[in-house]
Amino acid sequence: MWIVISVAIGFVLDLCLGDPVWMPHPVVWIGKGITRSERILRKCFPKTSQMERVAGVILAIVIPICSACLSLLLLFLLRKVSFWLWFVLHTFWSYQILATRCLTVESKKVCTILQTGDLPKARQQLSHLVGRETKELSEEEVAKACVETVAENTSDGVVAPLLYLMLGGVPLGFWYKAVNTLDSMVGYRNEKYQYFGTASARLDDIANFLPARLCALLMILSAWVVRLDGKAAWKIFRRDRLCHLSPNSAQTESVAAGALGLALGGSHVYFGKVVEKPVIGDDTRPAEPDDILRANRLLYCTSILTLLLLGMCRIMLALWVGY
Repeated sequence: MWIVISVAIGFVLDLCLGDPVWMPHPVVWIGKGITRSERILRKCFPKTSQMERVAGVILAIVIPICSACLSLLLLFLLRKVSFWLWFVLHTFWSYQILATRCLTVESKKVCTILQTGDLPKARQQLSHLVGRETKELSEEEVAKACVETVAENTSDGVVAPLLYLMLGGVPLGFWYKAVNTLDSMVGYRNEKYQYFGTASARLDDIANFLPARLCALLMILSAWVVRLDGKAAWKIFRRDRLCHLSPNSAQTESVAAGALGLALGGSHVYFGKVVEKPVIGDDTRPAEPDDILRANRLLYCTSILTLLLLGMCRIMLALWVGY
């Protein structure tokens, strides 16, 4: 029961405060750990495809386990001293693990800049949110890219962390954040990470398999709630949910495409290389800056529905089996 209360308070804190830039963030330390570990592993293992894969497997195992164990140890020690110290730290870390407000704020910046007509600045702002190259994108492509990242990160940044927090508290939440951070740092299909990042990318696919599908279903419900096209969201989800190189990304992108009446996906440039992706959705109209705000409405509604659903499930388990 206390896990539910702690996570719920953390959720509210995230909605109200976001991630202040001056506040130390655990994910930053996870990122530093990944960078240093990668440097050490690359020195220790020969630069062959097989050995790089082995080094990548070690990285994908060690970083998430260390992230979970360190947080578990500190919470355990605080619990020995005082329940309330444990509760405060658990709540604070739950707040830091979630990213609803941060995703909304950063995507709204792109929308606001687009509305002023400053396309170069909008491209630059978008580059902080996506991995693709943005310097040649049109205004419509910038809006679409921002909608795509909001849709995908509704799962990665909110629904998946909430699921793991409710299942195993902050330690499991940090395990997931480490997996997700590994994928964002080394899970690329380029020359540098083609072999070294394979394990991290695959682990991220596994960790997000259930959350992405749960998120997509709740996003469809949210489309009806926030008065977008829920019928089209369901239709495009059923048709295009697997139209992506990733087994998970198109789950939520297809819902957003249907709900907004847009065609997402297509060819993008990553690290100077064109990557062909299937088109998701129907091109019923051009994308516009306000579509970013509509995607954020989906994000907020889906986040709240996820908290309510998972919270009730956790409470029911606690009542029935003492979990």
